[in-house]
Amino acid sequence: MNPTSESHKTEAGVNASTVSPKFYLGIWAALMLLLFLTWGIAQLNLGRLNIVAALTIAVVKMLLVILFFMHVRHSSRLTWIFVAAGFIWLLIMLDLTLSDYLTRGLVK
Repeated sequence: MNPTSESHKTEAGVNASTVSPKFYLGIWAALMLLLFLTWGIAQLNLGRLNIVAALTIAVVKMLLVILFFMHVRHSSRLTWIFVAAGFIWLLIMLDLTLSDYLTRGLVK
């Protein structure tokens, strides 16, 4: 094996030099576009759809950051398991919070 080819590998074993800076610039531009889209949606009165639109955009931004900037896309299965566990924990916390908030007026 060539020792110089091993020196450019990341922790996940992916060759870091295969991803061009233009690709990261494109991801960053998409994040900026989604940021302005979030602001634009906030200026509109869509009723109950405002929260749905804002959360949808937030999830897309989150996925872009996790998959590309945090390099999870090219990571091992173990990393994917821990990312999934983090999302499951987030869902549990949201469920507990919303179940408390939404049922406060029902108990007397």
